[in-house]
Amino acid sequence: MATTTDARDADIARAAAAIADPSRARVLQALLEGRALPASVLATEAGVSASTVSGHLAKLLEAGVVRVEPHGRHRYYRLTGPAVGEALEALARIAPPLPVTSLRQSTHAHALRRARTCYDHVAGALGVALMAALLERGVLEGGDGRFHPEATESDRLSAPGNDTTYRLTDPGRAELAAFGVDADGLPARRPLIRYCVDWTEQRHHLAGALGAALTGRLFALDWIRRGSRRRVIHLTDEGRTGLERTFGIVVDA
Repeated sequence: MATTTDARDADIARAAAAIADPSRARVLQALLEGRALPASVLATEAGVSASTVSGHLAKLLEAGVVRVEPHGRHRYYRLTGPAVGEALEALARIAPPLPVTSLRQSTHAHALRRARTCYDHVAGALGVALMAALLERGVLEGGDGRFHPEATESDRLSAPGNDTTYRLTDPGRAELAAFGVDADGLPARRPLIRYCVDWTEQRHHLAGALGAALTGRLFALDWIRRGSRRRVIHLTDEGRTGLERTFGIVVDA
């Protein structure tokens, strides 16, 4: 997807056409977790055949919204970057919800509200609880973690936020380093701290390089695991204990 500071100079129609097909939209939603996936998995997620998904992936590659990563004889696909995930989350804000027609769908929707990935960082109730804990402990400063629609200038639900500027404090930098997240060693090409306005909780969750690194650490510790359904993550027993001990986050079982 093209990166530009002026939407008037961007070929929005081309990008929109690439994701307008329902099957391609499901492919992109599967990739919102931030992982690289093979075409076979994406075909299953989209509910189409392998030959059909191949054509869809070609269109997404041409539009620049996905990229391919060869691994030996296999090819894996992922979103080209956080900007694509942010655009998809923003579209979710204006799109009508898919109708829930089964108990399984209802359970999936509930699981998404509890804890999910938003591209490469934690969102949902767990994501906003983590953000709130970082603010309460003084790891971050600059805002209260809340979405204030009556005072917002540009922030909207299910979109990257811009109205609040969060900063990592010196004590917070040390606390995260002790936890295994080296803020100074994160790639400089990406903003250290960003936030999204969570669409289910209507509060802020942490994004940016720091949000991705913290989420990666939670996975590495096996405090969270990916669920079998798209974007769902589950908190392990070790994670429930660890989050309370480390950050003071109490999560109901």
